[in-house]
Amino acid sequence: MRPASVYGSIVRNEEKPTVSDAVTLARTARESLSRGLSALQGDPNVPAQLLELAAPIAQAMGSLHQIERSGGAQTAQHAQAALANLQSALAQLQAQPVRHPAVAGALEAVAGALGSVHTLVRATAPAPAPPIAQPQPQPQPQPRAVAPQAAPVKPQPSVRPQQPAAAPRQAAAPRQVPAQAPQPAAQNAQRGKAPSGDFSPVTAELGAHSPSNFYKGLSGNDIIDHGGLFVSTYRLPKIGQPVRLRVSLPGGYEFEANAVVRWRREASDAGNDAPPGFGAQFTEITAEARQLVYRYVRNREPLFHDDF
Repeated sequence: MRPASVYGSIVRNEEKPTVSDAVTLARTARESLSRGLSALQGDPNVPAQLLELAAPIAQAMGSLHQIERSGGAQTAQHAQAALANLQSALAQLQAQPVRHPAVAGALEAVAGALGSVHTLVRATAPAPAPPIAQPQPQPQPQPRAVAPQAAPVKPQPSVRPQQPAAAPRQAAAPRQVPAQAPQPAAQNAQRGKAPSGDFSPVTAELGAHSPSNFYKGLSGNDIIDHGGLFVSTYRLPKIGQPVRLRVSLPGGYEFEANAVVRWRREASDAGNDAPPGFGAQFTEITAEARQLVYRYVRNREPLFHDDF
């Protein structure tokens, strides 16, 4: 297998697709990357340092998923980000000194997806501007000859009696500026800051139709006590891993809380209506953040997860 040669062949296609083809191209690239991500995350014998290579692949899959969900309307916003992540993933995979079978599978998947992503980027590239005509240089006027004039006669200065030099002024004393009282330091510390520990930071942006949403289980109706937050992402932490959630809500509201991963939805089991991600149960949340959660679920129905 020579992924570099595959990559070289798929990017030679110079035909630009129509906007209606963007969803098909994004889906084809995402499915190829899903196979590469499964090769890295599904092999229990993969070394820990190789699992870090899944990050740019997962980020590229997230950008492609946004193009699919928008019906191709957000191709310009996400195609370039997907391309940058794939180029980074390809460089890191090719730089690995040990040729692990999982790395070989991920390398082939990334090379196979680059052709479709390159086509998406070319489809959204702006047309080159027409060349601007340069103004023609104007001839410089020739200087006119001027007849030399006679030098004027300089008058002789009259002799005046020398005045005594004025006494030098005494330098003014420097103005004393009253010392200002020191201003109190600005209080910018955020509430609920992460305590020391092995908490992995995770950012979740929630909106009216965001793939991330709160969920509740079948054991109760309370979101905090019998549910949690579903975070849509292709980078899945391990079950039981503590995480620090940074949640953004509509209207500019934000809060942070501690949680633990309870369940995962793998990329192979996900679809357009059920994106990959994980469910996190809150373990430490402030009263103010709890009220923000209740306010959000009053306006949007939470997800349901079978927790039995």
